[in-house]
Amino acid sequence: MIEAAMIWNEPNNKSHWDPELDPEWSRFSEMAIMAADAIAAENAHVTKLLGGISPIDPGFMRRMGEHGVLSRVDAVAVHGFPLDWNLWQIDEWPQKIAEIRAVTEMPIWVSEVGVSTFGAEEVQVWGLKRTAELLLGKVPRIQWYSLYDLPQAWGATTRHREAEGSSYYRHFYMGLLREDGTPKPSLEQFAKLTPGMGIAQWFHFEDPRLDDAVAWMKRLGITNLRTGLSWADSFRPNALAWFDRQMDALADFDLTVTFCFTPEHRGLMPHHTSPPQVPEEFAEFCSAMIRRYAGNARPQAAEAVPLTAA
Repeated sequence: MIEAAMIWNEPNNKSHWDPELDPEWSRFSEMAIMAADAIAAENAHVTKLLGGISPIDPGFMRRMGEHGVLSRVDAVAVHGFPLDWNLWQIDEWPQKIAEIRAVTEMPIWVSEVGVSTFGAEEVQVWGLKRTAELLLGKVPRIQWYSLYDLPQAWGATTRHREAEGSSYYRHFYMGLLREDGTPKPSLEQFAKLTPGMGIAQWFHFEDPRLDDAVAWMKRLGITNLRTGLSWADSFRPNALAWFDRQMDALADFDLTVTFCFTPEHRGLMPHHTSPPQVPEEFAEFCSAMIRRYAGNARPQAAEAVPLTAA
């Protein structure tokens, strides 16, 4: 069941939105407002969620209010990784939530929080336990990133990749399960925290881990999940067949679906971080996905039509 639609992912992070093309976030704001309105028109009961911000920046959130974005969404989200990427300590989580509460009265979701095992697996066990102590019961949703390690062969979705040094390689060690599917020590600790703590797990196009992931999540008692439907992937051959398979497999979870990633041929620049040439096209993608997976009637795969113009 889709309970929330997240509009983009980390829009204030240059790995996901190009600040040189949109220094005031006016293009993002225009696109987000169109997307929120499109989602609401298809299903007014789906929570419209502003893409989780990273870094946690009250100035950015204030700007979203000034641009009118916050008046069109139902909740906001933050992402935090104080043991890996952020320049603050894990015990500052309550302060970081308070900084956002100071600029908006909207509910605040922690839609990505995690600890890598890049240095040591024991660090993740401690970080998971401490995160739960600081956040469980304090915010409506906490989604741990992630269930699986990112396979080394796939590459992380960042702009500069290996040039980022250890910051890049930490992306590959965020899971409770290793790349080969074997459990890390933190898995046992995580099982004690469900269903209060959910999971954030991105599935790549035609991801072979999907069925095993569902089995693991049910075994762990996970009830809420955040994942993504990529606008860029919607132009791949057989995209709707994959989206249908993914959404069918995840139907038993309270699902936050993240809509993001600009197709290369639809951006101002040929990159997934680029603002789209035509923001209405992203809104049309969001509308089509909500209509298909959270509408009153779902079409059969044989009725599939292109999501947006090529």
